[in-house]
Amino acid sequence: MKFLDQAKIYVKAGDGGAGAISFRREKFIEFGGPDGGDGGRGGSVVAECTDGLNTLIDYRYQQHFKARVGVHGMGRNRTGANSPDVILKVPRGTQIFEEDGETLIADLTEVGQRVVICKGGNGGFGNAYFKTSTNQAPRRANPGLVGEEKTIWLRLKLIADAGLVGLPNAGKSTFLATVTAAKPKIADYPFTTLHPGLGVVRIDGREFVLADIPGLIEGAHEGHGLGDRFLGHVERCRVLLHLVDGTSEHAGKAYKTIRAELAAYDEGLAAKHEIVALSKADSLSPELLKEQVARLKRAAKKAPIVLSSVSGKGVEEALRQLFEVVGQAKAAEAVLEKPVLEKNNTWQP
Repeated sequence: MKFLDQAKIYVKAGDGGAGAISFRREKFIEFGGPDGGDGGRGGSVVAECTDGLNTLIDYRYQQHFKARVGVHGMGRNRTGANSPDVILKVPRGTQIFEEDGETLIADLTEVGQRVVICKGGNGGFGNAYFKTSTNQAPRRANPGLVGEEKTIWLRLKLIADAGLVGLPNAGKSTFLATVTAAKPKIADYPFTTLHPGLGVVRIDGREFVLADIPGLIEGAHEGHGLGDRFLGHVERCRVLLHLVDGTSEHAGKAYKTIRAELAAYDEGLAAKHEIVALSKADSLSPELLKEQVARLKRAAKKAPIVLSSVSGKGVEEALRQLFEVVGQAKAAEAVLEKPVLEKNNTWQP
């Protein structure tokens, strides 16, 4: 299945049904009076966060969604039926924007969340509604209100606990394949990874979700390479694992290149907790390994993890550090969400 993280669609809610103009006419009833019913409500367009989805590919082949018009009112005071809503099922982490691409309508992060994007029009009143003591035979009825319509953008930001960043061929996909059951494409040329990937890491009987995005290059914020559009998938991560290729010309310069791209994209992303690791340590001689570690330490101002996904060196250490940060973040969020009861404000039936 192809991965799609952005889609532009047109949505239109249904118009309300028109009210009816009708008069009661029955045998032996001289003064029947008006009995036109009201119109039904038009269907709304609703976005719903659904489990089991991880892409917006459904909106690649259908871009127009229109709800049905409400049923018109009828005689004998019969109200028209309301039309059903159109449900747009989207994966967790989907953001909905206005046509300008900047005005946020909703951010769906939990399964079951629903938001009304376009509200259906109300049905019009039938002539029975306008009956008064001075106007006992009204010959007017209202048309239904027009339903809302708009063009919106759907953008998916994967929800993961930790994210992998680095230059192309830094060993991100190899690391993901080593620690999870994911099977990303791995090759010895740049930009092997063209779409973000997810995997579940299990360490010491615990687990967390790890995200891998395509590699960044210098000038990615200006559109070079694959650009920085995939960085949105690690915005929700609690911690970043920055992999620096040990076989690169200068590990410190490679580290600073990625840090500059993160800062150019979003200061909040650059401020996230970061764990630095020198990858492909098995391909380096002891002298070169020592030199690259020293360069990376000077650039990052912290001691990096020496890591090799092939031999397994440093892998468990990196995972434990990632889980430690993820666990602390989850505990802090749980404390903030827990309601605080005042001492003198105890519950009473």
